[in-house]
Amino acid sequence: MADSDDHGALTKAFSGLGVDEKTLIKILGKWHPEQRKTFRKGSRDFFVEDERQFERWNDGHVAQLRNEFLRIKEAIVLWTMHPWERDARLLKESLSKGSPNNHQYNILIEVACTRSADELLGARKAYHSLFHRSIEEDVAFHVHGTHHMKRLLIALVSSYRYEGPKVNQEAAKTDANTLSSAIKEGESELLIRVISTRSILHLNHLYKYYKEIHGNYLDEDLKGDLLKETIQCLCIPTTYFTKILGESLKHDADEARKDAVTRVIVTRADHDMKQIKEEYSEKYGGNLANKIEDVANGSYKDFLLTLIARGD
Repeated sequence: MADSDDHGALTKAFSGLGVDEKTLIKILGKWHPEQRKTFRKGSRDFFVEDERQFERWNDGHVAQLRNEFLRIKEAIVLWTMHPWERDARLLKESLSKGSPNNHQYNILIEVACTRSADELLGARKAYHSLFHRSIEEDVAFHVHGTHHMKRLLIALVSSYRYEGPKVNQEAAKTDANTLSSAIKEGESELLIRVISTRSILHLNHLYKYYKEIHGNYLDEDLKGDLLKETIQCLCIPTTYFTKILGESLKHDADEARKDAVTRVIVTRADHDMKQIKEEYSEKYGGNLANKIEDVANGSYKDFLLTLIARGD
């Protein structure tokens, strides 16, 4: 009989973000047939029996394991890519997998709202070279949702925002009131125009004035996840990425959310990881590195920890 410590270690090796290859090899390499049989009988999340009592791997878990083994490769490939190529490929993946309900369109929002004007332009150029189409063309073709959802995403990926230091405070206050009226009256086109054309600095002041004038933060009053996430990416990106990591590092996170761990850590490691770690600690009452230690495994875990340490 395999002892309970080995059973627990093997279950964790199979269950987390990334597969712990060293633990698998160490335990499975020494187990005899009866020990492996005992593990199968005691691990009904992994193994099932059909009506003929045929014992086999759960198909869903086999698919999950294949994803887990690939996570370390995906992380390393994304990390070594030119940032423009990385963003272009992330955008393409978002469109190929996206639907209003599976959390993939937020990749479009992340790239469009957290890159500089030149970085977004570079991603659009890379998209041309890689896929022989424009990102705007593919958004228009692939996004399946409301007309306003499609308009928002096209406007965001097409944007080239002013990045200078000047802000007209009165204009920011006026926009704060304009957006409040637009929300109440359901004027989506006006919302989209302001969100997609104003500078980040202008929108940050707008966000502050909106709270002062109307009592709520702008994202609290907006209806629809895409609009909320857009404003968070534009005005409070650290809060947005902290929330994404918190949801993705849950033990019961689905595959789409788990994939976000790689994406967020790889794309933010050289930018605002220190602030993300601080906000994660405040929001969830724990250390981000410790959480990754708890839920991730093997080489994938080690690589993630190496990247987030760059923020120290």
